[in-house]
Amino acid sequence: MSEHNILGAILAGGQSKRMGQDKLFLELNNRKLIEYTIDKVKKYLKNVIIITNQKNQFFLKKNLITVEDCIKGQLGPLVGILTAMKWAKENLKDCSWIATFPCDTPFFPETIIQKFIEKSKEKDSLLLCASSHGRKHNIFGLWSIDLYEKLHDDLINNKIRKVQDWIEKNKITNVEFNFKEYDPFFNINTLDDLEAAKKIIKNEKK
Repeated sequence: MSEHNILGAILAGGQSKRMGQDKLFLELNNRKLIEYTIDKVKKYLKNVIIITNQKNQFFLKKNLITVEDCIKGQLGPLVGILTAMKWAKENLKDCSWIATFPCDTPFFPETIIQKFIEKSKEKDSLLLCASSHGRKHNIFGLWSIDLYEKLHDDLINNKIRKVQDWIEKNKITNVEFNFKEYDPFFNINTLDDLEAAKKIIKNEKK
């Protein structure tokens, strides 16, 4: 399964302040943290880019397309989403959707990508986001490119910075996921989180 009208965008523009070092390339079970997301997304989507302001040899060696924020100033994930939309409009004439994923959530279910693909064909909503047990995971989103002008205006003129603030202004469809043992949307922000992730992998191998 490889959808041509969906661009996969992995958001990797954070500063890793809580980690104290660049978390993208930390090792988790002999793989770099960002590789978990890259491998899952590339399995289902033909076109994938990394939104990052870094110049790292890892991306070059993996033959990955990296795109810098289209608006400078560390303005948060919304700028990354806008950047992906802008890149798609300029480079992929058949692209209608942007599927966004964080770079630090190694256990997210691959079924979310499949659900995004299915929902994009239904065309019931311009914006879909994942949720689990009442908690929204807004970076896991499917965004119609038709939202580009509105998002650009809200970022520039209305100074909206938080993803949650923006999606509350727009019609959103939640894609619900349930879990039993641990939250698969658990993201790694600190060294303690990294240790917790290692324990999850260890337990899964038992």
